[in-house]
Amino acid sequence: LTVARHMSPEAKLIDGKATAKTIRGEIKAAVEQLKEEHKIVPGLATVLVGSRRDSATYVRFKKKAAAEVGFHSVDVKLEDTVTEEDLINEVKKLAEDPTVHGILVQLPLPAHINEHKVLASIPVEKDVDGFHPLNIGNLCLKGGDPPLAIPCTPAGCVELLQREKIDTKGKTAVVIGRSNIVGMPMAHLLRSMDATVSVCHSRTVDIKKYVQNADIVVAAIGKPEFVKGDWIKEGAVVIDVGINSVDDATKKRGYRLVGDVEFATAKKRASYITPVPGGVGPMTIAMLLKNTYNLARHHLKLERLPLRSSRSYKDVRDAVAKEAEKKSD
Repeated sequence: LTVARHMSPEAKLIDGKATAKTIRGEIKAAVEQLKEEHKIVPGLATVLVGSRRDSATYVRFKKKAAAEVGFHSVDVKLEDTVTEEDLINEVKKLAEDPTVHGILVQLPLPAHINEHKVLASIPVEKDVDGFHPLNIGNLCLKGGDPPLAIPCTPAGCVELLQREKIDTKGKTAVVIGRSNIVGMPMAHLLRSMDATVSVCHSRTVDIKKYVQNADIVVAAIGKPEFVKGDWIKEGAVVIDVGINSVDDATKKRGYRLVGDVEFATAKKRASYITPVPGGVGPMTIAMLLKNTYNLARHHLKLERLPLRSSRSYKDVRDAVAKEAEKKSD
């Protein structure tokens, strides 16, 4: 398989919405098996501070997805006047709750609260976002222990690449953006998949030059249609992480959503491309569910479901079943 194996007048759309639905179905089946064999239900706790509409919407989507796959949910809603100490105490209570396997503190937090300090209070065993220094460190190291959880958006990008059977070995990849949430872990994941990776950012000179030579482009810079379509190499794979609103008087809401890539022209040159919306976005929540499930397995000292592998949930279940048979012989 090669990156540009799909060649047509327009790129094949990578349907993140459909893939996320498939993954939720896989996780639901895995949760039922975990409950049947080990009498445990994965638990996800969400902590929402204040009344920001966007944060409340994100939490609602996450709760809905958790309910769909059969998770146990714990919701903590706090006023935006909560003190940093009281918030950390709430996190510590969740850390001590044996029915909770993953803790999510919805960001951003009010200005008077130190986000880093709050996130650091989440034990690595329950770090469902994969941002704990130990998880990030293990992600970056070659060999050694795998992270207990992987940052959700980069993990979703990898799932999309792998499920489309896009080969990354020896390919030139460019990640645009160096945030701790997307760009940095995405670059390390691609390196672990044997791609040769460049990271571009606001201080990079001539980003266009890097993109023009890339077999794989991951755009996560947060600027609407920053990457122009004519920058894209013929046959390249484009993963657009951005989600930006631009004014559009023809729309009922007065705006439309676009990515960081100029989609209309890029799709004429790429072999695969993710749309916005409906590409990477739905995968982020699907990976949150996968992380929660993996943390529940870790609690039971069971093998985690790998990301950088083509193995399916059924393959892992079969491997676990074979291991159990060996022990009983």
